[in-house]
Amino acid sequence: MVASSPAVLRALVLCRPGLKNCARLWGLTWLRACGEITRTPACTAATFCLEPANRSAWDEPVRIAVRGLAPGQPVTLCTSLLDEKKKRAHARYRADAHGELDLERAPALGGSFSGIEPMGLLWALQPEKPLERLVKRDVHTPFVVELEVLDGHDPEAGRVLCQPGPFPGIVDIFGVGGGLLEYRASLLAGKGFAVMALAYHNYEDLPKGVETLHLEYFEEAVNYLLNRPEVKGPGVGLLGISKGAELCLSMASFLKGITAAVIINGSLVNVGGTLHYKGETLPAIGINPRRIKVTRDGSADIVDVLNNPWEGPDCKSLIPVERAESTFLFLVGQDDHNWKSELYAHEASNRLQAHGKEKPQIICYPGAGHYIEPPYFPWCRASLHTLVGGPVIWGGEPRAHARAQVDAWKQLQTFFHKYLGSKALKGLS
Repeated sequence: MVASSPAVLRALVLCRPGLKNCARLWGLTWLRACGEITRTPACTAATFCLEPANRSAWDEPVRIAVRGLAPGQPVTLCTSLLDEKKKRAHARYRADAHGELDLERAPALGGSFSGIEPMGLLWALQPEKPLERLVKRDVHTPFVVELEVLDGHDPEAGRVLCQPGPFPGIVDIFGVGGGLLEYRASLLAGKGFAVMALAYHNYEDLPKGVETLHLEYFEEAVNYLLNRPEVKGPGVGLLGISKGAELCLSMASFLKGITAAVIINGSLVNVGGTLHYKGETLPAIGINPRRIKVTRDGSADIVDVLNNPWEGPDCKSLIPVERAESTFLFLVGQDDHNWKSELYAHEASNRLQAHGKEKPQIICYPGAGHYIEPPYFPWCRASLHTLVGGPVIWGGEPRAHARAQVDAWKQLQTFFHKYLGSKALKGLS
């Protein structure tokens, strides 16, 4: 299936005083920068400039500038994501001596963030309702982001996404939220990969939960992808985050045909349910709810809730990563509050090396939390956790987390191009 990966910004006509100045960020359309803005008291015509001027994917930076303002004019830029769930951000700026405002050079003076942050108006988007995380469930419809320029500083089951190949194949798996999430797969499909976004529960006729999972289902997905004409082989890559990363570790440990795996904040133990494969069983690790901490706003901090997997019966929940024949890249948010991702990554490295396997690459990001998404996706402080049955905090700090997402996106592309046998693309973004 052809991927619908580009997200595109369209600058509409900028309005007169008292109205809002709008631009739209779309999934598939053309970019056009045009229009005028008049202001009071000096009716100065201004141009709203967006670069690139044609197509731009969500994971690519967009240059935003306003020209034709009055010298030193204070303005407030606001963004609203008009998608499945509304999110907003704003920042206060001041035009330079030439009446220009370029977000690559001008520091935000306050608002949702401060300092020079060219893409801050996207990564700082926050939900109108608490405990909501941005996901793109339908990649065939566009994101719509409204960009407003205000005078003054008043705030106000699996689907293959690819182009004709053959290309390196990747199976993309998310966490316990369930359903079929294609936004990351669709973005990677535009980077030279054939990507299968794989649902494994809470979608159509799949199980509603993760209490019992069978690796044969995931094995079927790997074999299906390898048999696609768009996929070059001889093996495929795995990309997972959270529970999806844990499943990728299990797949690499038990299944054949796995060449490379990127583990984003994964666990080295089986969590939430029993995993079966050809007569072998990994039970779920035990938990102790008394170790849950509660924040001031009533959200749960669950980072210490899992039992120690290196002692007692819980050692049976450890994933036998030492069996894996694939190459690994671990991407770790050092402030992950879902579980101890950094500890698990280093322990996986120790187990692999103790069995004569290649030392995996581990990249740790200070100040990054659990949900390391593609670039410029807004940081999610807390949201509902399916297994917990209530809100939990995910950790991280907005600016550090945003920067981690940009670097992690480049790192995983470079890793897959290297180990899946393709030529690395220049200017990865």
